[in-house]
Order: sequence, then structure tokens, then C-alpha cells
Amino acid sequence: MTFWEKVSSDSKLKSIQYDGKARMIRNIEETSVQCLGEAKIPSPLKSRENFVTDDEGVLIDASLRSMQQALQEGTVKPWLEIAGPRGKIYFDPSKLRCAIVTCGGLCPGLNDIIRSVVLELYYGYGDSNVYGIRYGLQGFIPKYNHDIMELTPDSVVNILELGGSILGSSRGPQDIEEIVDSLERMNIGILFMVGGDGTLKAATLLADTILARGLKISVVGIPKTIDNDIYMVARSFGFETAVDVATEAIKGAHNESKGYPNGIGLIKLMGRHSGYIAATATLAQQDVNFALIPEVDFDLEGPQGLLAALEERVAKRGHAVVVAAEGAGQKYFQEDREELDESGNILLKDIGIFLKNRIIGYFKEKKINISLKYIDPSYMIRSLPANANDRVFCSFLGRGAVHAGMAGKTNLLVGFWNYTYVHLPMGLSAGKRKQMDPHGKLWNSVMEATGQGSLKNESGQG
Repeated sequence: MTFWEKVSSDSKLKSIQYDGKARMIRNIEETSVQCLGEAKIPSPLKSRENFVTDDEGVLIDASLRSMQQALQEGTVKPWLEIAGPRGKIYFDPSKLRCAIVTCGGLCPGLNDIIRSVVLELYYGYGDSNVYGIRYGLQGFIPKYNHDIMELTPDSVVNILELGGSILGSSRGPQDIEEIVDSLERMNIGILFMVGGDGTLKAATLLADTILARGLKISVVGIPKTIDNDIYMVARSFGFETAVDVATEAIKGAHNESKGYPNGIGLIKLMGRHSGYIAATATLAQQDVNFALIPEVDFDLEGPQGLLAALEERVAKRGHAVVVAAEGAGQKYFQEDREELDESGNILLKDIGIFLKNRIIGYFKEKKINISLKYIDPSYMIRSLPANANDRVFCSFLGRGAVHAGMAGKTNLLVGFWNYTYVHLPMGLSAGKRKQMDPHGKLWNSVMEATGQGSLKNESGQG
């Protein structure tokens, strides 16, 4: 009896918590990773004493309460495979061709991921046939006529100093069958896909189509989102860099606000549906008086609303700093026509400009002179090179992705959970979003640091 067979007999509906949000894992098999076949080839990695086996894992819910429950029930809680090199691999490196593609919006660390993958394939496994697909999934479709880029150690040695992606990117869906056709023509054995939620959903469809055709192509995802909002991924690359730069913007806004009578600094930061950048930067640079995020509703008008609170703050201290995530306050645009981008995402309305105009109008009506400085560093942040911590993180993710692919694993992403690099079945994350718990420690810490209160009126007020 295999390990999975042993534990699946006890597979009851299990609830785990991430950032206060319930997640239902029906049974432990939901966390198992697909393989193309048995890995039989001895790994060429030299002097390795740290080979990982497939039954080494990290618990999804490692809380004391969960452990006590498992002991009482005599069950094994759901867990994730630990990422890392395996002693046996599936692909013969001398015959293997690999491809890597970067999709969606830019993010600090994309080039670091590319470099890490190429160097590990070349120096670790002796695979010199690595190709970069230009401009996202468009690069697979013949009608776009994008060239393929050959990737070698020499071609990637200095790219970590560059922002963006040397491969370029694109948004929007492409025909899955055409992509698989292209992979067949190129004789690709492992495809590394770097992207966010839309990319992960595409990767899942690709892996399923490949399986249905009976092909031996591994699809390995590397989660990318500057917003840190991929579900079941505790940390994503580029996030730390974004917070670093955001704190500089806050520092600048604070200095500007103090430099003039009744000065107000207003900063819009990235965060479509999750306010992690805004919240974390607020704590990192504790000069913020009001932080607005998508997960927490707020009122503008009324005695407890933002404008009244801002007026009180300016009157008492002579200045104020407001940070708004781009997805905050979208309720104020509900009457506007909904528009979608190429990937089918709702195009958010500009909360930064909206707040700027409303704040200026409010104080003008009150006949209070203010000096408001508006800062929007969003696109500068996402196209910058990664900082040192993100570079290290990318190095681990890239190498982990290579190890997973060489072992013949597919339809998975390499993530970070409970301070461990792990394998996650794509289906655990694709199509889901991680959001901040409005009652959790992070947001409570923000509330303490800013002292802003709820910014919500009692029923019937305002």
C-alpha cells in the first residue's frame, strides 16, 4: 500500500486557514502532484547529500490545534511536497529541450527567474537546449511571428541588472491547442510558465490538453504577482521590492506634506484586489495616517468618513499622509461602464485621481487652504530590477522549478508555504485569490500604526 493509499482512507473534509479565510481541502490527495512517469535516470547533480524524496512534506496547517485534532482522530493532515532535487530524474538531459515564457504584467525578478532556470539547467543538469518564448503566450502562435530566443549562460549572465523581462510579455488568452501544437513542433520536454492567476489557469489547461494527447511534456508554473495575492502561496517574488520602493514614495509624500501649511501627501500603490503592498509599506514607513485597501470598505462623506477624519488630522497636526491601494474604493465607480483588459480582468477606475479631486473639492468648499501632492509610482515599481532579498528568493524558485520538471512532475507550481519551498498542484491556486483578513494581525497592526479608525459611518449617517 502506497503512502497516499494509507492516508486517503482517513480523508475527511478538512478546513485550513490562510490569513483568516477558510479553505476546504477535501482530502489529502488534492495536494498530490502529477508525474509523467517513473523517474529512472540517476541525477547528474554532483556532491548532493540533500536529495528530496516525494514523501517529504510540510503540513498546510501546522497550528497546535490542528496537530492536536489529528492526534485525536488518528489522521494525517493535508501536506505539500517539499521542492528540491530528486535522486532520480525522468528526462535525459542530453536529449531534452526546455522553454520558458513570462506572461502578464511586469514584476521585479522576472529576469532573475529566467537566469536561475537557465543556469540550473545548464550547469546542474547539462541541458544546453533552453529557449525563451517571446511576448508571452503569443510567442507560441505562428500568426504573431515572434522569434524564439536561445538562452545560454552568456546571454543571461547580466540580465538581473535589468528591469522587466528580456523575453517580453503579453496579456490575453491564446488557443491552447495551437500552443500544444507549437510545443510538439519544437520538441519541448519541459515548459516553465511564469505568471499570475491567468497564466496559472492557462497552464492548467495546457497540462490537461497535453495529458489528453498522451504527450510527455512537463508544465511547471512559477507564481508571479507583485500584489502577493496568489492563493496558497505565502510569498511571491517582486513583493519585497515593491514594498521597498513604496516606502520611499511614502517618505517623499511625508516630507512634502510637512513642508507646507496643511500639507497632504496622497500615494496610490499597486493592489488590485489585495492590499498587501499598501499595508506592509504603511508598517515599514510609519508616517501614514490613513491606509485604504480593497478588502476594507470606507466612507468618504459623513462624520466618520475619510474626509472628516482627514480634516481633523490636518487641523491638529498640520499635515497628513494617505495611502490607497489601486483597488480600494471601487464602489464609488459602480455607475461607470465596466471595461475589461485583454486577459478579461476588470479595468479598475483610478482611485488616486478620484481621491485627489474629492479631497481638493472638500477643503475648497470648507475654505481651508491645503497643499496636496499626489504620487503614483505604480509602473515605476513593477518595471524595476529586484532587490537583494527578491533575487535570493527568485534563485530558489527557479532552481526548484527545474528540479520539479527534471523529475517529470507536471501541472504544478513551485511556491512558498510555512517557510518552505513546496510543490503545489496548479488546481489549488489557479482561479483563486489570496486577500487580507480585515480582522487579522496585519490589518490590525496597520490600524494601530495609523490610528485611523474604521472610516465608516453608523447606519443612516452620511
